[in-house]
Amino acid sequence: MRAYITSDILRRTLKHQGFKVKHIINITDVGHLTSNEDLGEDKIEAEARREQKTVKEIASFYTKAFHDDLRGLNIETKGVKFPCASKHIKEQVKLIQILEKKGFTYRTSDGIYFDTAKFKNYRAFARLDLKGLREGARIGTHTEKRNVSDFALWKFSPAGEKRMQEWKSPWGIGFPGWHIECSAMSMKYLGKHFDIHTGGIDHIPVHHTNEIAQSESATGKKFANYWIHTEFLNMSGEKMAKSLGNIFTLSDLRKSGISPAVYRYWLLTAHYRSPIAFTMDALRGAETALVRIVAAIKDVPSGGTPNKTYIKRFADFMRDDLDTPKAIALLWELLKKDDILPRDKRATILEFDHVLGINFKTLMRDAQKTSHIAIPENVQQLVLEREDARKKKDWVHADKLRDAIHTCGYEIKDTSDGPQIVKIS
Repeated sequence: MRAYITSDILRRTLKHQGFKVKHIINITDVGHLTSNEDLGEDKIEAEARREQKTVKEIASFYTKAFHDDLRGLNIETKGVKFPCASKHIKEQVKLIQILEKKGFTYRTSDGIYFDTAKFKNYRAFARLDLKGLREGARIGTHTEKRNVSDFALWKFSPAGEKRMQEWKSPWGIGFPGWHIECSAMSMKYLGKHFDIHTGGIDHIPVHHTNEIAQSESATGKKFANYWIHTEFLNMSGEKMAKSLGNIFTLSDLRKSGISPAVYRYWLLTAHYRSPIAFTMDALRGAETALVRIVAAIKDVPSGGTPNKTYIKRFADFMRDDLDTPKAIALLWELLKKDDILPRDKRATILEFDHVLGINFKTLMRDAQKTSHIAIPENVQQLVLEREDARKKKDWVHADKLRDAIHTCGYEIKDTSDGPQIVKIS
């Protein structure tokens, strides 16, 4: 989910800067084989057979789980399109036909392939060493490929075998390759050329390079202006991946008592282009930090004004390649400032949160419920007046307001993070 948090931060930053954003997230429910060499089983079909279910049941189950995780991590989905590969077969077939007409394809016994030698800039994006790829080719690679980097656009259904997902095409019954779906769906919803493509760094040498090759060969236009690649989340010195069997799910974290908000906050303390080492100790440390932030603002009355200087500094950090570590450090710097009213600190942090997406409002509300404190409006107003008096160094009036707050059944404690309000038991 780290890469999806990166794209969410990007989307929120762009919107905060005044841009209108059109955003799609593909659902790969067909065509992703168990090997990048265009060999092996379709992952969805293999899982369906293993669980004795239909591919539709498998795809629906994991799509729902994915959306549940998006909601849990407060990733914005309003207005986002989630196109499924299986529902865009016509678009994929049409794109392959264009490539075929332009001479970029060839046929093998198991499918239609893209000839990467005919796309002169193939190696440029990922700085690929094609000679090294040829020399390092392992037994089991596709022997009919003209070049080791060639990839399937359309795969034929095996002879004498009926797949759960297969379609008629000009080349025979089969299914689309993994890469073609992304190009076809992005072109349908974003156009032949769009602004930003995101994903994990592991997609650079194969998937994203292949997207560029097939898209630019078909359209003659640059595919995407910018690429945002998120680094690995590591565990015990190696990347966390389903294929390695070393993953934690969001539900696993919840069972360990770690909220999704803590996980999101922890990820934002590292730059998206930096690897980050996953440990439960690191998450517990992030939890402690997040609890301190919430405690510092949850009992502060609303009605403050965001500090313009801090808002500008925050925006500058986010414009600089989404520098969330500096943004988080700025938040802590703000909390420690003595010359900014607590309610203004609160308002500023909530403004930050439009981009950070930690959902402080919900965390504060939950903290209030936990502590069974609901501050009445009249007490909130007394606290505001007292803070104004303290700022003016009118200590006599401030003490009178403290007594008034006490009479209402609340005690106010002055801390470095601002006033804390405690109900007198």
